This record gives sequence, C-alpha cells and structure tokens, in this order.
Amino acid sequence: MKKTSNRLADGREIVYYDARDDAVRDAVDQRPLPSTSTASEIRYDPLLSEWTAVTAHRQARTYHPPADECPLCPSRDGRLSEIPEPDYDVAVFENRFPSFAGEPGPETAEGAHGLFRHGAGAGRCEVVCFTSDHHASFASLGEDQARLVLDAWTDRTAELFQHPGVEQVFCFENRGEEIGVTLQHPHGQIYAYPFVTPRTERMLRSAAAYAERHEGRNLFDDLVADELADGRRVVAETPTWVAFVPYAAHWPYEVHLYPKRRVPDLLALGEAERTEFPQIYLEVLRRFDRIFGPDEPPTPYIAAWHQAPLTADGRADFALHLELFTIRRTSGKLKFLAGSESGMNVFINDVPPETAAQRLREVAASE
Repeated sequence: MKKTSNRLADGREIVYYDARDDAVRDAVDQRPLPSTSTASEIRYDPLLSEWTAVTAHRQARTYHPPADECPLCPSRDGRLSEIPEPDYDVAVFENRFPSFAGEPGPETAEGAHGLFRHGAGAGRCEVVCFTSDHHASFASLGEDQARLVLDAWTDRTAELFQHPGVEQVFCFENRGEEIGVTLQHPHGQIYAYPFVTPRTERMLRSAAAYAERHEGRNLFDDLVADELADGRRVVAETPTWVAFVPYAAHWPYEVHLYPKRRVPDLLALGEAERTEFPQIYLEVLRRFDRIFGPDEPPTPYIAAWHQAPLTADGRADFALHLELFTIRRTSGKLKFLAGSESGMNVFINDVPPETAAQRLREVAASE
C-alpha cells in the first residue's frame, strides 16, 4: 500500500491509499474555496452523564446532489470535486462540515450549580471513499479493494490517536437514504471524539462488572465462546473471524463480527485476520442484500467498528468488533425508533434473533 498526503484548496488534508507502489498523486485542487469555518461545541448532559455536540455550521452541508455533481467522484472532464485526482483507489479527506474539529480547549461550567458544562468540540471528522466508481457498493468490491479499505481504516486510526485531545476513533458506514445518507457514492466516515462515547463507556462498565463477578473472566471472550458453542445464531465463520446475530439483538437483522482472538483495535489485527476479514465481511454484506428478495432495493444499513478508547481503564479487556444492522424489518417496511426506543432506550425487536440468523444462512445457500 502506498500512502500520499496532499492539501485541498481550503487547507484540508486529503490522503490517497493506493494498491500500486508507483501511483503518483500530485493533482492540485483548482476550486476557489474559502477557508473552512467550524463552530462545534460539546455540552454535557448531567442526567445521562454524556456529551452532545452542537454544530450549527453543518446545516449548510451538501444534500442529495445529482450524480453528475457528486463531490466524491474524481475530478474529470472539467468538473471539479473533493477529489482532485482523475482516478483513485481509496481516498480519505477531512470533512468540510465536521461534527468535531480543531484543538481541545478549557472546559467551562456555568449556572448556579455548575451543571452547564461545555467545551470545544475538538477532534476530527474524515470521509472515506471506498472506490472511485460512483455506482459501486462496499459489497461489490473485490477482496483486494476491501483489504485496502481495512488498511486505510487502520492507518487513520493510528493517525487520529495522535491528534490532540482524541479519546476514541470510530470508523463507520451509513448506507441508503432510509438511514439518512445524502451522498450516494460508496463511502464511510471516521469520527475522532474528544471523549469516550456513551455506548463504549457502558460496555467497559459491563466488562469490569463481569470480571469482578467471575474471578477475572473476560466478558467479550465468554460471549464469543458461548455464541460459537450454541451455534444457532452463527451466520458465517472463518478460522479467525465469526459473524453472529446477537442473542438480544436490537434490530430486525443485526450481525456482530468478531475476530476470534481478542484485540482492542484495528491496529492489533494480525496478518491472517486482515486477510480473512474481506472474505467474511463481503459475504455478510452480500447476504444482507438478499434478505428481502431480488425485487427489493439494496438493503440500507449501518456498519460500525467498535474500538477501545485510547486511554480508558479496561482498554486491554475491550474486544474490537463490527456491528452491522439494517432498519428494514420486512419487505417495504422499516423499523422506526418510536416511543419506547427513542424515549426510554428500550428496543422492541419483531424478528427473533434465531429467525434472523436462519434467514442469513438461507440466503447464502441460494447463490
């Protein structure tokens, strides 16, 4: 893999990841862009003990452009985009409308009781373009291209862990208009947060409590071992990875993908795990597109990498894993987060996890 870093016209960084060592990436961004301006702030919720980002500048972000004006396609035929090169393998650039950006600053507490805590929304947000082909999807990539994306995620994680104030790095993909995607080009994002996210905090607390109750045993290790032993919810497996529908799945079709050897983050994956990841992940993604039959549009989904925070207690006990889920519950119907889910964070799942796993195995056999 060859890595090349350049700058866009407004000063944002763009990084190219190429499979060929002789690739040259020296195109200059010709757009007359003004300097980027962000106003990200984080505010603390004392009732839930979690942070919220307030980002007024994101109201102006690009929204559903036509295909011939896609900002993630290469710059060709006089049409200038976010990618100055006429072609690319994988490209990563700083988001023009980031939720988190800049350096950390002092935290301030206001109000009579100091409850209104706020600070700079420091960190970094990046866009990851998986391929230059506007009409592709991650599922349509070859194994070599998917491996290149994995290597890019890994390199970005290492780089962003060095960014001042960053505590956690989150690589993810939103796919489909039903999810809220506004750009159809196959891409994902990376958020570098200035705090540990609430979901990860909760997992770390659960793992610590489990170890205390069970003489130091690891919650993630035992969970993966029990799913493998039970087998009813396992949908795919390689010597180094396992994909299963979790026992208490929140979503109609939800798959968790774990390396069988516990590692805290993408940086710790070995060569065998890196080689096998594209095989199992592409297979699971392709099954997702066959769940509801050949006449249904591509399945909308969120794919989310869970990595250990940089400095949190219990980092060594955390297990890297990817959570993949769709909000489509059956043909033509979506799973909405209504009163119970949005109001009380209690999920109601209409599809039993064992049924979902069986369906995901069936669509593998239908090829």
